Amino acid sequence: MAETTRPLPVPDIESRPYWEAAKRHQLLLLRCRACGQYLFPPRPACGQCHGTGLVWTELSGRGTVYTYTIMHDTLIRGLTPPYVVALVEPEEAPGVRITSNILDCPPDEVHIGMPVEVCFEEVTDEVTLPQFRPRR
Repeated sequence: MAETTRPLPVPDIESRPYWEAAKRHQLLLLRCRACGQYLFPPRPACGQCHGTGLVWTELSGRGTVYTYTIMHDTLIRGLTPPYVVALVEPEEAPGVRITSNILDCPPDEVHIGMPVEVCFEEVTDEVTLPQFRPRR
């Protein structure tokens, strides 16, 4: 795989399982065993009930575009405009928003409420990014 100039995530102790799952083409989020709330980004305690009994849970990868913006400037090195940055609400996790890009879709066709599905972009040998595309 080629080198990239794009900024890449640096996993920490809480996010490492998320990024490892992405390499396996799985979308995992933490879920609180006490109240069932999903958490994103990963953190050590539930934001709703403050429980610490959290478990990594695989999602279907289906979601909806909650909101988005079309980037026309080269603000992020390694990404060629125009591109879409979106907040995606996973089907199983109402209220949770995953920041991602929308791929395989002309930017002017993206819309709020658009059904999407996860896809995985292998950026380097070490980093795979969960991205989204229109649901097939």
